[in-house]
Amino acid sequence: MRKSKKRSRQLKVFLLFGLFLTLILILIVSAVGRREFNPVHKLALELVGSLQSGVAKFMAAGQGVWGGYVALWDVREENLRLEARLRQAQMDMVRYREAMATNVTLEKLLQLKESLSAPSVTAMIVGRDPAQWFNTVIINQGASDAVQQGMPVVDASGGVVGQVRNASPHYAKVLLANDPNSAVDALVQESRVQGVIKGNGKGFVLNYVLKNSEVKVGDRVVTSGLGGVFPKGQPVGTVSRVVRSQRGMFQFIEVEPAADFSRLEYLVVILNEKSLEE
Repeated sequence: MRKSKKRSRQLKVFLLFGLFLTLILILIVSAVGRREFNPVHKLALELVGSLQSGVAKFMAAGQGVWGGYVALWDVREENLRLEARLRQAQMDMVRYREAMATNVTLEKLLQLKESLSAPSVTAMIVGRDPAQWFNTVIINQGASDAVQQGMPVVDASGGVVGQVRNASPHYAKVLLANDPNSAVDALVQESRVQGVIKGNGKGFVLNYVLKNSEVKVGDRVVTSGLGGVFPKGQPVGTVSRVVRSQRGMFQFIEVEPAADFSRLEYLVVILNEKSLEE
């Protein structure tokens, strides 16, 4: 701090001395008038010109630096304004895309509800079971909306998702069909072969299909309507693997689910007349 003050004082003294010298030289040159311009006068003029040129360059440089600083400050403020507008535009785009995606999903749900013969209620997933003992989700519709234990649940495309396990007045827990504790009566649409869909944690396995039954990769699996839970014909998935081992009497059949369990958001609970009356 002291060094900076000392340098400032020295600079002021230097400038004052230079100004004083300039004035003296100007007076000398002016006093000459029309007299003979001898070497001393030439030297004085050279010194005056050099000093004035230096001062002019210094002033021009200072003005340039100041003007550049002011210009850069204006550019910085403009960049900040443009960045704020860009962020706002990006946020608006995200909201627009989300609104479009939600609109498409809701349109599918509306079409599904219109195509179902039984009454239904649309629900949104609001959480997952923190216990992780079962593959379950929590929806925002419950007993006050006629949702009861055992009711079937499908996604926007009608694909089998699971069954209502428990229901409180405003929420319900859904056991997903890919859980090992889940079971859904199903049949192969092409060959009409019947079996039971069980979850394996990720996808499905079609159990109790005899070896001599005709099942091949690509066949579609739908609900059979047996058991009185799911309506007949709801899509379950597509056969992705068939294994006929020498041991045992049943085939091993893997089924790729029709519902994407990693992207579940809105679900449809298929109600029954009894629950509505109650």
